[in-house]
Amino acid sequence: MLGKTTNSISKFCLILVLSFFGTLLCASTAVAQYTPEKGSVERKAITDALRVPVEKKLKQSVVFNIDHLKVQDGWAFMFGAPRKPGGGKLDFSKTAYAEAERLGMFDDNISALLRKVRGRWTVVKYVIGATDVVYIEWDKQYRAPSGIFPH
Repeated sequence: MLGKTTNSISKFCLILVLSFFGTLLCASTAVAQYTPEKGSVERKAITDALRVPVEKKLKQSVVFNIDHLKVQDGWAFMFGAPRKPGGGKLDFSKTAYAEAERLGMFDDNISALLRKVRGRWTVVKYVIGATDVVYIEWDKQYRAPSGIFPH
């Protein structure tokens, strides 16, 4: 009888130890969120990917004044303001946003979610001029890591 009890305790301890190490292994494979350095290749790749559809939509050259940029597990979220290459404010008067701006229902900002697919950053969603927090559900909607979004 004592042998069966000792054997059961040994099996339980083995399962407990394996579960512990399995949890550690899973936790160690998740990459913490980070901000790519200014001037880095990754930061440039993210902004260049976003620049293509934004310039097409606004019909003018843009750079981004970035207030928030976080990357995690192949996802990136950026919040900032689109600007002229010299740094000045864009002219929205000849864009789809002209009326909203005229009515005061437009904020000079951009929220963008990107994903790295086959080694290249691609735009999942972006919103220009939002007057509210448009990205509040993007983590759930697109299954992106919540750690990349501002809290």
